[in-house]
This record gives sequence, C-alpha cells and structure tokens, in this order.
Amino acid sequence: MRGEWQFAPMMAQTSVLTVTLNPALDLSAQIPEMVAGPKLRLSDPVYEPGGGGVNVARAMHALGGQATAWVALGGSAGAQHLDLLRAQGVPVRCFDITGETRQSWAITDSHGQQFRLQLPGADWTQPDTTRAMEDVVAHADGLVVLSGSQPPGVDAGFAQRLARMLGRGRLVADISGAPLSHLLNSPDAAAQPYVLRLDQGEAEAQAGHALGQVAQALEFAQSLVARGVAQYACIALGADGSVLAGQGLALHCRPPQVQVVSKVGAGDSFTGAFTLELARVPDAMEQALHAGTAAATAAVMTPGTALCRAADMQAILPECSIHNLRA
Repeated sequence: MRGEWQFAPMMAQTSVLTVTLNPALDLSAQIPEMVAGPKLRLSDPVYEPGGGGVNVARAMHALGGQATAWVALGGSAGAQHLDLLRAQGVPVRCFDITGETRQSWAITDSHGQQFRLQLPGADWTQPDTTRAMEDVVAHADGLVVLSGSQPPGVDAGFAQRLARMLGRGRLVADISGAPLSHLLNSPDAAAQPYVLRLDQGEAEAQAGHALGQVAQALEFAQSLVARGVAQYACIALGADGSVLAGQGLALHCRPPQVQVVSKVGAGDSFTGAFTLELARVPDAMEQALHAGTAAATAAVMTPGTALCRAADMQAILPECSIHNLRA
C-alpha cells in the first residue's frame, strides 16, 4: 500500500546525538577517465565533512530536524572538517584526538563510474576509547546514532557496551566489520541496540548466503531479533528498498525507480530520516521505514558525496509502497 502520511519538516522532536568515531574529510571530484600512468587532473572538487554519524546529522538537518554531531577530530584535516560542519549549521560536540583526521575521495569519470578511496583513521589507545565512551554518555539525552567505521585501536565491543550504558531503546547502530560480527555473535539482552541497520552486503556476509529476495532478507532480520541481537533489525536491499523486523513486526518498503547518479550517502540519508521520525514519534517504525526509504532514494539522485534533498524526498515519499508482511 502507499503511505498516507506526510513527512513534515519542523515538527517537535526529542534530542538526537550522532556519534562518529572515525570521521573523514570527503573530497568529490570529476575526471575524464581513470587510467594508470599519467597524471590525472581532477576538476570540480568539493570538500565536505564526512563519516557515518556526521552524515546522519547532516541529513537530519537537511530534512528540517535537529541533531548534535559528536565527532572525534584531530590535526589540520580535522580543523577543516569542523569548520565545514559548523558552516552547515550542524551543532557539534568536538572530541579532540591525537593524530590526523583521515580523508576520503569519491572520483567520478565521464562514463559515470565512481572510484572511492579511503585512508585509515588515527590510532586510538584504550584510554582514548574509555574517555570517548564516557563523553558520549554524558552528552546524550535522547536517541543516539552510532554510525560508521571504528578507528584502529577501538575494540569490537564498543557498540554493545555503549548500548548497555545508554539503556534500552536508545541506540541506533549502523556498523559493519568486526564490531557488527561481535554484536551478532555475542547477543546480550542488557546491551541490545534499539535498532540495528545492515546493508545487503553486510547482511549476506553475516548470514553466509545470498539475500536476493525480500523474504530471505526479512527472515534473516527476524532471526536477529529472535536471538536478542537487537530490538529491531533493518536490512537495506538497494533498489528493492529495506525490510524491518521486530517482535510481531515484519515490514518491507519499496521505492520507485529513479536515475542513480551516486550511491554515496544513501545509507546515511536512510538512517537520518529513519531516526528523525522516531525522534518525532516514538516507536513509529512503519513511518520511520517509509521516511528512510524515501530519503535513501533521494540520496542516489544527488552527485558525489551529497546527501538527500528535502524536496526530492517529499516528491518520492508518496511513491514508496510499504507492506506489512507479518504472517
């Protein structure tokens, strides 16, 4: 069925803190062709503040919501990142680190192919990790979004410990790699994220098989909830939208077909719109999935590392069909 509600900017909401342990100063640029050997001269360079939680906060801001970006920054790249983020009007809680904030590049050629290159983050010590955890908890009043990679030195159990310290119904986790594996392989009822989001590749790697069909993805999401990994599990399926499972809940939202310009930022736009809806209407999972799907679709229509635009999302929203698949 088509959604009957409208995503309304400027509604009242509870506070949201997004957490970015390993941000990046993002560069997007154009090039005629990517070839080995000669000097390759980039054109139309654009610098933006990046990293999972940073982009989630930026997406929420673009959609008329509010979020404070807790972000670990250091060095000259970190200073530039902070200036760019503040210039966009996003409130920032800057956590100082030793070392240089990493950079990443999204280079698009004349054929529409995109090459994404990333540097590792600065090394963290155990005291850095402990200090960061305490600082996040001290500045969190409502929902907390932990999104993006972890810097070297941060242990895989960070997300689970953060969920435990925050308490039930607080943490939205969009993580990958070793932290995601740790969460899935060591479920703890006292340390469950409120929502766990996975993209299709991550979900398939954890499931050990393809999840090409909606029913397969939903079954895996339901298994995560049944094992106590998270209260709600959401799996992105690219052009097929996303599925969301919880106790007694099985939803699928499918977006319309659009021209894909760049897939960068789709996941962060989804998480931003999804969390913003939950901050406005607690536990409104169907509306959150609907909003997230529309925002992710809007994001792939923008170039480079740009996120969703509110006008595009509003236009797409009525075309996103949402289905309750509960047996």
